[in-house]
Amino acid sequence: MPDYFVSAGESLASIAKDNGYLWKTLWEHGNNAGLRGQRKNPNQLVEGDKLFLPDKAAKNISKPTDAKHKFKRKGEPTSIKMQLTSLGNPRKNEPYTLTFGDKVIHGTTDAEGKFEQPIPGEVKSATLMLSSGKEVYNVAIGMLDPSSLTNGVRQRLSNLGYDCGGDDGDELGDATRAALARFQNDNNIKATGDLDDATRAKIDQLHV
Repeated sequence: MPDYFVSAGESLASIAKDNGYLWKTLWEHGNNAGLRGQRKNPNQLVEGDKLFLPDKAAKNISKPTDAKHKFKRKGEPTSIKMQLTSLGNPRKNEPYTLTFGDKVIHGTTDAEGKFEQPIPGEVKSATLMLSSGKEVYNVAIGMLDPSSLTNGVRQRLSNLGYDCGGDDGDELGDATRAALARFQNDNNIKATGDLDDATRAKIDQLHV
């Protein structure tokens, strides 16, 4: 089977579901070792990444005739994890509504403002409602770039409440540097506006 090139918004879970694989089968395949080493996280692929899809083998199962048989498709659970904060404080024990497709899920955040909900691997967007519907957020699933990339850092800063303006590309840009300086100042890191190892590590720690 030819190599598969990842499109924007795709994750390993969605690719596996669309092509009839378990995501672990793809991720752990020897031909994808290079991608594993580069991306580390199967949920943070980048547009243009090359993924090897192995040939699928038919499985034969013997069952008696003149009887009903139930077959259960194996699958790997996929979930969405989020932490809600306000002015740096967790929004603990807060009711929320998560909607995707025709599925509506009601839940409550934990003492750290976190929640986790299982979702089908092919889901690429969801809607999060808070404050009895007064706050509505569109959640793009599978669009988060790795934090090793500049755009991945911008996405995380934005999610944490630090606006990076319209900056784009590999260069940090003035708005991103200003956002980094604010983040550093708020987290007891020297506010240089540079993306050093300590700053990147703190961003990864705070961005669940």
